[in-house]
Amino acid sequence: MTDMVKFLAKNKAPFTVNIYPFLSLYLDDNFPLDFAFFDGGAAPVNDNGVMYTNVYDANFDTLVAALAAVGHGDMPIIVGEVGWPTDGDRHAKASYAHRFYDGLLKRLAANRGTPARPNRHVETYLFGVVDEDRKSVQPGSFERHWGIFRYDGQPKFGMDLSGQGRRDATLVPAKGVQYLSRTWCALNPKASRDDLGKLLGAKIDYACSNADCTTLGYGSSCNGMDAKGNASYAFNAYYQTQSQEDEACDFQGLALPTQTDPSTATCNFTIQIATSGAAVTRLGVAPVAAALLVALLQLSLL
Repeated sequence: MTDMVKFLAKNKAPFTVNIYPFLSLYLDDNFPLDFAFFDGGAAPVNDNGVMYTNVYDANFDTLVAALAAVGHGDMPIIVGEVGWPTDGDRHAKASYAHRFYDGLLKRLAANRGTPARPNRHVETYLFGVVDEDRKSVQPGSFERHWGIFRYDGQPKFGMDLSGQGRRDATLVPAKGVQYLSRTWCALNPKASRDDLGKLLGAKIDYACSNADCTTLGYGSSCNGMDAKGNASYAFNAYYQTQSQEDEACDFQGLALPTQTDPSTATCNFTIQIATSGAAVTRLGVAPVAAALLVALLQLSLL
């Protein structure tokens, strides 16, 4: 690491770091919740007379101290990634993401800096634009839910990128998004008990191996449904990734298409985006990515 820092310094390059306060909560059940945010609810941590009220500042200044220890305490630092997921864990929810971004953007707009580098602009990049339903979940199910937009380009929560804290500020949604028909795939109510006992587990595994079922996990938005609800969610997730092909909603007679939305108050059974390319349809995010980037650029200029 010292050699790498020397190389960066020699070439007048910045040090880029990713800071994820969410991971502090995810990795430690005893981590104080409020210390992950910026709204002053946490008990301050006294570091030899320097008071820290949030883990973001503490993480940033830990890097400042490490750089100083090898003779490069003035090296520019860029925050290459910072964000908060909205599903896939009990702490990954839209309300927490809104709280986190609201505090972060206000600080960035005011150029508050950190205790070690006060009153400075910190070049910062948010992660990310849209959810990624094929991303590896090895670190955790939340990895597919970092987007500030849903898979279809609709904002998940209000957000003022100017950092002024305007409560009526919203991100610009993707426009002209076309969806497939209002058809879902659900558990067949007439499936025999014998077939359910023999086939259901394997069919759910197959569906979730080829579609995103991370919202069914502990603490996630669809956690808490009964076995029928879980099966229907898995079948529908697969059915939508297959562009509602008839054969994708059968599962040896365990599933049937339905025009009745099986969504609950907390769990959304999605409908796929209509696209002209099969490869794009399977990913479910590419059709709106360009529109979202344009929308973000428009907002940044307001």
